[in-house]
Amino acid sequence: MQQADETSEAALAAGERTTSHTTRLGGKDVSAQVQSWQVERSYATDLPVAMRAFSGSSAAQCQIGLSGTGDRSAPELYSPWAARATSDIARPGQSVVHESGVSTSTLPAFRGTVRSRSAASGTDSVQVTALDGAERLRGPAGLPKPYAGFLWSRPVSSATWCVSELLRQGGLYACPPARYPDFAEGKPLTLVYASLHGGFSTPYGQPEIVPDPSSYTFRRDGAPHEMAFVPKSKGVTASWFPRSRITVPGNRIFTEAWVNNAVGYGDRVVLQLELNRTGATVGYLKLEVDFAEGWVRITSSDSSGGWFFQWNWSAVRSLRGVWHIGAYYDTTSSGTTVYPTVQPRLTAPDGTQLLGGAVTFSESAALQKSSELGQLTLITDMPTECVQVTSGLSAAPTQAEFTQAGLWTKSVELDDVILPLFSLPRVSGSQWEVISQMAKASMSTAELDERGIFRWRNYTRFAQKPTAPDLTLTTVREIASLTATEEIDACRNYCVQPYKDWTGIKAASGTTYTDEAVRTIPASGTTTVKYLLSDEEYDISPPGTDDDTGVTPGTNVRFATTKAGTTAVKGAVDLMVRREDGYLVVRFSNRSTQTLYTAKTDGTPSFYLQTLKPTADPVDRNAIALLESTDDADGVASEKFYGRQEYTAESTDWVQDASTAAALAKAMRTAGVLPVPVIGDVDVLYDPRIQLGDVVRVVDTSGAALNTLAWVVGIRTSATADGGVQQTLTLRGVDPGDNPADAGLTPDAPSKPATVTYATYASVAAAFPTLAALTASGLTWGKIKESAYV
Repeated sequence: MQQADETSEAALAAGERTTSHTTRLGGKDVSAQVQSWQVERSYATDLPVAMRAFSGSSAAQCQIGLSGTGDRSAPELYSPWAARATSDIARPGQSVVHESGVSTSTLPAFRGTVRSRSAASGTDSVQVTALDGAERLRGPAGLPKPYAGFLWSRPVSSATWCVSELLRQGGLYACPPARYPDFAEGKPLTLVYASLHGGFSTPYGQPEIVPDPSSYTFRRDGAPHEMAFVPKSKGVTASWFPRSRITVPGNRIFTEAWVNNAVGYGDRVVLQLELNRTGATVGYLKLEVDFAEGWVRITSSDSSGGWFFQWNWSAVRSLRGVWHIGAYYDTTSSGTTVYPTVQPRLTAPDGTQLLGGAVTFSESAALQKSSELGQLTLITDMPTECVQVTSGLSAAPTQAEFTQAGLWTKSVELDDVILPLFSLPRVSGSQWEVISQMAKASMSTAELDERGIFRWRNYTRFAQKPTAPDLTLTTVREIASLTATEEIDACRNYCVQPYKDWTGIKAASGTTYTDEAVRTIPASGTTTVKYLLSDEEYDISPPGTDDDTGVTPGTNVRFATTKAGTTAVKGAVDLMVRREDGYLVVRFSNRSTQTLYTAKTDGTPSFYLQTLKPTADPVDRNAIALLESTDDADGVASEKFYGRQEYTAESTDWVQDASTAAALAKAMRTAGVLPVPVIGDVDVLYDPRIQLGDVVRVVDTSGAALNTLAWVVGIRTSATADGGVQQTLTLRGVDPGDNPADAGLTPDAPSKPATVTYATYASVAAAFPTLAALTASGLTWGKIKESAYV
């Protein structure tokens, strides 16, 4: 329930229902012009409404009747053809905020945008229909297609991560968004953005090392913002490829993450950039924070050793809570080697900003040679969220840039991860449509509340029946009328959940392609090439850059100083890939002052593309929840009184393992093993605090004689200009009540065959005294036995 102020609480307790409301269109108060309003919100479901407590999505709708003002009518002001100066207030897409309440106080009731307007000419009325924040999610849904899940035979993502990502695309954030998601020439670019909201998938970059699921969990408790990757031991590792293999020397790079050092298995977190040098050699740029020792280190090294700068801050050791950690690396240089200039920046749990001075390495062990950014590795002992890598910055982020103050608002609440994914399903339609599909597949709910906050909640919140109500409704005072309905379709005691079984599936080579031509990359210039890549194929990382000491596995390229391919060049070309309209778009950006070519030593094209695919398609299997023991009292009663009632959920790519499918099947059966009544058309005394999902106690002493707890699954509130307001609830009972007893009843049998009189031996012998007489009759034994011939 919403929290009301003392004035409203007192008015509601006293039964006062003098209503008030505030309505704003486009930020302008039009309350005085509102003739009528209605707000309706309910959960959609694919099952009989009585079977599931909650399922699917809820897109609230608000209808407002507007009159004109002054000497001008509403159609004159707000019709589609009215002057923009006045009509834009009611245009489709315009903001709508409605609040309502009792006495003089109001509570949020609706926040969304105009979907349609209708002006009746000759009247003083314009009808405006608005939908909530779901309207912001009408953009095309897009999800990455990483291969790391079946490569490692481990979950790489989850439905929860997909929800978070689709919301981010629509501008609804659960944590700080990617700093520079869109590519623009000469502008900074986000190379890796891993929210870690239930998966390692990324919209920018691609997971490479996926840890064993036994070594971690995803949890909301203790998360810096909404949900975090939480290790179950020290030093759990994950890594990602960047979407652009930028070069070193030549780039400025910023790495960051949010961590909570108040919980976890240790005190250390590392963000490490791996730089691919010539041959098998590797360079490293590393940010390391040790909260037990109270220091921050930035290291520049190779596999044989390196050098670090250390900053000792007492706050790092003494303050426990959510930290924002980051490191800036400046590797700009005119040569082929560079001593990086580095600088750490942190935000402490109390908001204190810790900024280390910029320092430049001078020791030979810290020298970085020509290379490309290979991957980002996270090594953590504690809850970690929102890992980012950014390139192209002109300087280290300022305090405002680091905190992203004013650039985003947290407006998303997620739930525990229940649908782990080895492969992200292909999606189509809008972001809201895909979120709704996931809600249906996982028995979850997706909704935006009265304040515009999105909430994703799964079925586990209903695992235990509530024992106390948020509100009590009685026919003596609050309830004007109600209708209780019970239906056999609400009973489902044999539930089947199909799933895709990825067990034993590995990775295999998919599409391979060798470029048809040697590409020319002008000095300090850019060349962009498109290669056909089906939407059904999995993502690939930017090409690895080969030299003459070895060949990079998978997608790779070799750059040469001549078209004949005579001399290989390393660390000179930034490589970025993106998918676009059935193509893989590869962008080669030459950082050097000489023209380069994509050529092998024999002068043939060097660009080679290779995708990965599963070795087999996942197997379709079913998880079944049914009566397995006489100890299941509800199940025994269900089958005794209602028979076996089967329900098979829709087959979907969102359920990919046996344990998840079994849990869903069990949850469906638990919800439907006994038919739970729906209490519909409950006209109640208006209470603006009631929300979807609340638990109310319904006490009817005048009609249905009930006293039970119920969940609110639908709310419709409407009012007229004179202040009259009507609120109607749809409730789903928490408990089906006592099992049937059929006391004093003897139910009729399901069938009653017609009575048949059978012939006896004596009657046959009398009718046919001899065998010859019986034979002469030509009758079969069946006809003689069941007929009137004898």
